[in-house]
This record gives sequence, structure tokens and C-alpha cells, in this order.
Amino acid sequence: MAELQEVQITEEKPLLPGQTPEAAKTHSVETPYGSVTFTVYGTPKPKRPAILTYHDVGLNYKSCFQPLFQFGDMQEIIQNFVRVHVDAPGMEEGAPVFPLGYQYPSLDQLADMIPCILQYLNFSTVIGVGVGAGAYILSRYALNHPDTVEGLVLINIDPNAKGWMDWAAHKLTGLTSSVSEMILGHLFSQEELSRNSELIQKYRNIITHAPNLENIELYWNSYNNRRDLNFERGGDITLKCPVMLVVGDQAPHEDAVMADSGGQPQLTQPGKLTEAFKYFLQGMGYMASSCMTRLSRSRTASLTSAASIDGNRSRSRTLSQSSESGTLPSGPPGHTMEVSC
Repeated sequence: MAELQEVQITEEKPLLPGQTPEAAKTHSVETPYGSVTFTVYGTPKPKRPAILTYHDVGLNYKSCFQPLFQFGDMQEIIQNFVRVHVDAPGMEEGAPVFPLGYQYPSLDQLADMIPCILQYLNFSTVIGVGVGAGAYILSRYALNHPDTVEGLVLINIDPNAKGWMDWAAHKLTGLTSSVSEMILGHLFSQEELSRNSELIQKYRNIITHAPNLENIELYWNSYNNRRDLNFERGGDITLKCPVMLVVGDQAPHEDAVMADSGGQPQLTQPGKLTEAFKYFLQGMGYMASSCMTRLSRSRTASLTSAASIDGNRSRSRTLSQSSESGTLPSGPPGHTMEVSC
């Protein structure tokens, strides 16, 4: 592969007592669809897959995943797995704006870049963690390369192409709203945007004043032009690996455990998501000695529980290992875990 670049950086973040800064290496590799940048944390562990993340539209790997992977309880996980955080082309920090007329890759083509990353790193298998557009990309990759994906964590995924009504609504919204406002409406629910919390203000500022906003709009357009994944429950087109489906309580399609907009649980509920992720990894045969607290007690009491955590967001519908209403099909029964945060 041509034009490989490697930069040694140290992530700036609050450290836990006794914790040392985690070194990261940023790489760029050329693919048939252009250059892609990714950042690697940690070192490969024997007989363990890498955790590979892919972010949503309007974000990069840092703004999408840092609150989750810097969460205290997550440290037990990241000590056991090497991580690869992929930035969609033009979304990495300091990325130049693409020239006028640049043909941005489709989501399918973005998925086809991932084998180049794994080949460069000499990684054979991954556990994918994707949000929104990133969840779609990782699902497409898993369909095309099932032998390299051991598991998927899919947050707020919409596996369907936009229908005519969606297109009409999108066009009308575009007449009265800026690109940044449309993307915010994809990331967060209208209720969250109306409350205009500190988190919303932060991400509105990030997206509105992004120096690469033209690039973000290209990624946004590719997302809106996505094809159906055409999943079939019990059919030939299905995910062969265990899947953890995650949706925020504020997402409009929460009951179907998939959403086109609303709620970013990796930002607002990193604790609950971390604990669910630990349970998911245990179900795959990893981290057997991990200490499971609140979630394991909830699991013992019932597969589907309702809880109030510190008075925030009364619903915590967790650990329904198989559901017949709208879940993404995956392999044998019992391989789908649903989490609402």
C-alpha cells in the first residue's frame, strides 16, 4: 500500500488514580476509494480481536467515542483489547476540505476500505462498534466479510434506504434548515434539541463551526443515499455474528431497537453502555472474570427490566437476548442482545 503515514501522539484526558497516559498511533492508508485515517490504542492481545469503531455523521472518532472509552469502568475493557478508531475520509482532525466536485465514497465503499486497514495492521478479526452511519458501514462490512467479524455493537442503526416520503421530508427540511441543523436533528431528538442542554450546545458548536463542514456534508449525503441492507430474518442475508443493538431512550423508534435520529447513549449514558458491553463480551467468551454489578443483578432478576439509575431516565430496558419486533437478524437464536439507554 502506498503513502502510509504514521504519527505518534498521546491522548489528553483525565486519568484515573494510578493510570498512565494511553499512547496512540495515527495511520493513513490508501484504498481503492481514497485515503482513510485511523488511530490505534494499545497493543494486540493474543487470541483476541481488535475493537474497531466507526463514528456517525457530524462527528469524528474523538467526539463520538471519547466519553465512552474514557469512562472509568471502560478501562477494564480497553486493557484487554487493542482498539482501532476509524475516521471517515475528511472527518479526521485537521483534514483539508475536499476540492469542488470531489466524489465522496458511498457507505458501501467506506465499508470496503476496512479490509485495507486490517491488512495493514495484520489483524484477522474485530468486534465492531458503530453509531448511526458508522453502524450501517460496519454492518455492510460484516455482511461482506463475515469471517473477520466476531461481534457487532450497533447504536441507533437504520438499515433501510430512504423512501419517497423520507426524501420529500428531507428536501423540505433542507429549504428551511442548514446542513448543521439537519445533522443535529439526526444525532439528537427534538426533545433534546429543545432542552438545549450543555451537551447539545457543545455539539451544536462543534458541528456548526467545523472547519471541514463541506466534508461533513458529503458524508451526510452518502448516508442519505444509502441502500437497504436487505436483512432477512432466517434468510440468506443475515449477520452471522453476535449483535448488541443499542438505542437511546430519546430515539423515536426505540421500540424497534433501531433509529434514524435521536439520542446518543455513548455520550449520555456511558456507564450503562459500558456495563452492557461487558456483558456482551462475556457472552462471547471474553473477560469471564470481569466484575458485573448492576447489570448482572438485573439479568438475574429478569431478562427485561425497568430501573431508575440515579434518578435519570427511568427506563433501562436491557438484555432482551432475542426479540421478534424489528431487531436485526443475526445467526442462530439468542445472538441478538438489545439495550435501551
